[in-house]
Amino acid sequence: MSEKTLTRADLAEAVYRKVGLSRLESSKLVEAVLEEICQAAVDGESIKLSSFGTFAVRSKNERVGRNPKTGEEVPITSRRVMVFKPSNILKSRVLDDHKARSDGKK
Repeated sequence: MSEKTLTRADLAEAVYRKVGLSRLESSKLVEAVLEEICQAAVDGESIKLSSFGTFAVRSKNERVGRNPKTGEEVPITSRRVMVFKPSNILKSRVLDDHKARSDGKK
């Protein structure tokens, strides 16, 4: 498995190579798309990207946790968290790639 992380710059470079926009336009496009996604999340909307997956904001209720060192009960406040559910297509692609890499090692 690769340790590489896909960055905004990598996305902008891919847009530059595949779409043919200038590097500046590609960077602005990536920033605009990410800003739309962020704003939708802040507004509590789910973000569905066909063949990729769905990002959603989930509310978690307040609960009681424990300090692992002392065992003392600690209140954990209610909060909103982002969750991601990959599409079946993405899951299949990841699994197929894993199988192909595993078969190549044998």
